Amino acid sequence: MTSHSPATRHTPLDADEMARSELAFSPLVTEHLLASGRFRVTAETPDMVELFQRVARRVGEALGRPVVSYANGRDIVIAFPSI
Repeated sequence: MTSHSPATRHTPLDADEMARSELAFSPLVTEHLLASGRFRVTAETPDMVELFQRVARRVGEALGRPVVSYANGRDIVIAFPSI
């Protein structure tokens, strides 16, 4: 007999968690962008999409160059725009 655990529920980030996460993820995203030109992450909830869009804005400001982010409903990609 197989037992199934109940579905895990996601608790949205509060404002403090959102701010700390934005600060923590920004250097990682910056490093990946500079190394490969893009960063991709699974963002399954609206608050996670919002978090990584905020990270993208922060990274663009820090680098002094345009950075775009787009989500497809499950993943978000942060990249330098194609010209």
